[in-house]
Amino acid sequence: MVDTTTQGMHSSSSSSARRRHRRTAVPDRTMALSCLIVDDNVSFLKAAGALLERDGITVVAVATNSAEALRRARELQPDVLLVDIELGHESGLDLTHRLMTTATTPGAQVILMSVHREDDFGGLIDASPALGFLAKARLSGGAIRRLLGDGQGGSG
Repeated sequence: MVDTTTQGMHSSSSSSARRRHRRTAVPDRTMALSCLIVDDNVSFLKAAGALLERDGITVVAVATNSAEALRRARELQPDVLLVDIELGHESGLDLTHRLMTTATTPGAQVILMSVHREDDFGGLIDASPALGFLAKARLSGGAIRRLLGDGQGGSG
């Protein structure tokens, strides 16, 4: 990743990073995590990729739309997919359903993200098959690991 700006991103966690009780197959925390980031904002993709790489998460690819995300997920089999809820003219929630209900990403976890607060989406996030939600301003490797740990029932 070339651009190392992290405007608005902090490594601290908050109540924005909430636990969900979806899947239990979570990668071993002693191994490096592979991640696919899906967002229609190219500047955010660069900044988030650089931030996560510094935090020890391997960003295997980025995608700017659903078709590209499905293709890259199928090809690369990442451990975790970060999906923007508002994906341009597409829905990150719809993409999450497609990712989690097909054999595209067996064992992978989806974490939804947005510049908006979680409660701005009502019950849509809770009703989705995603592991959880992170506000983009709170995105960090630690926040992702905490969500994955919570998904295992651990204290994170």
